[in-house]
Amino acid sequence: MLATLMQSLDSTIANVALPHMQGALSASQDEITWVLTSYIVAAAITMPLTSWLAARFGVKHLLAASIIGFTIASGLCGIAQSLPQMVIARLLQGVFGASLIPLSQSTLLDINPPDRQGRAMAVWGMGVMVGPILGPTLGGWLTESLDWRWVFFINLPVGAVALFGACTYLPKNTRKPDQSLDFFGFVALSLALGALQALLDRGEQLDWFNSIEIRIETLIAVIAMAFFVVHTKTAGHCSFFRRELLKDGNFVTGLFFVFVVGAVLYATRALLPPMLQSLMGYNALNAGLVSAPSGIGTLIAMQLVSRLIGRVDVRLLLVTGFTISALALWQMMHYTLVLAESNIIWPGVIQGFGLGLVFVPLSTMTFSTLPGTLRHDGTAIYSLMRSIGSSIGIAVVQTFATRNTQIAHASLAGHLSVFDAVVQNQVDLHSPAAIWLLNEQVTRQAVMTAYLDDFKLMFMVTLLVIPLLALIRPANSGAASATDVHVAME
Repeated sequence: MLATLMQSLDSTIANVALPHMQGALSASQDEITWVLTSYIVAAAITMPLTSWLAARFGVKHLLAASIIGFTIASGLCGIAQSLPQMVIARLLQGVFGASLIPLSQSTLLDINPPDRQGRAMAVWGMGVMVGPILGPTLGGWLTESLDWRWVFFINLPVGAVALFGACTYLPKNTRKPDQSLDFFGFVALSLALGALQALLDRGEQLDWFNSIEIRIETLIAVIAMAFFVVHTKTAGHCSFFRRELLKDGNFVTGLFFVFVVGAVLYATRALLPPMLQSLMGYNALNAGLVSAPSGIGTLIAMQLVSRLIGRVDVRLLLVTGFTISALALWQMMHYTLVLAESNIIWPGVIQGFGLGLVFVPLSTMTFSTLPGTLRHDGTAIYSLMRSIGSSIGIAVVQTFATRNTQIAHASLAGHLSVFDAVVQNQVDLHSPAAIWLLNEQVTRQAVMTAYLDDFKLMFMVTLLVIPLLALIRPANSGAASATDVHVAME
């Protein structure tokens, strides 16, 4: 779990340090975004390979190697003196970090019998859900108090302790060295995922399809995915993707819902800090501090729900969690330019509580009917869908925020006229400074309107998925047996 927390923190901790890195590495605003993009793309490409690597080398060896590689790459990020050095180090971080979260989830499922898997998923969920929430806060504090390089150096002691724990306590390895790798399927899927993540990460900045880069990445993603789908359908049991996963209804349903959770959680995290900093004068540290309490709500919910799993219908917990999350987004829809800190903190705590109620039963339900032999493949795909959901969610809300700001500004400015008596009384129309200030106020209102539209969109999406919870079926005799649960680790 230390390894999981280390990796999930790094998905957001570097964001607030980008302006400081930009000056130190002599990079332009466009170039510095590759510090984030390189990590995301490398992780997306490598994550589906987790199952084959675990079978080939064993879970214990793979987890230890991933921790070592991720920790060393973090140190290389901290000492990077140029942008190419930083991008290469971040690529290595993504490659080695991709396996940490799916391996931790599958290990926790493997070493716990079915009646304790709810609590195991609560432990796992703490690292996965709380890490991205605390990342900006910790990153802001380290950057303001020490130096931006410490957002990477902080991983060194954590990685050392995690490596000691993995080598000391993890069960003995089981390997299948004769398991072959479907190289063509892996390359096709890697190209598709890498191109998709790159276009989602850079699309809003490059104005989407007005950019040649985005058009090329889209073409690569579509063609590579088409090759992968056709190859998977015709390659039989030798294909890179285990088609048996799609035969489990709960697993497929769980993929859809974790995609939605990833989109809503990360999109909210992507909206709040810039809103607080650009409209309300918060610095990076204070914006992180008022956002961080949502993690408290998540921790409380996970501790509560881990004790309710097995006693309460999982679908009831999921409905409650999504409803509470929708309530928090409804509160965010009513934000104004004048907000007390409590008006920011409490909706975040409520949303964190709602998502905490969702995440644990969702993880438990998704794997409740999946055979243990498919668990490593399933956890890798599960983490990948959450990652893709977060990328799509962030891309959508950022694009809508930009475009809706322009629309709202045009609409608001259209109601202002030099012939309006109120405008004439309040603004000196002969003063360029006064007109500039008026435009600034209109812009602030337009930006706030765009943020509210994004919160409304996420509110509607959260409400719309609630009826789809009826697709979930409770675990029954078809669920994985206790023998299946331990098969990967015995």
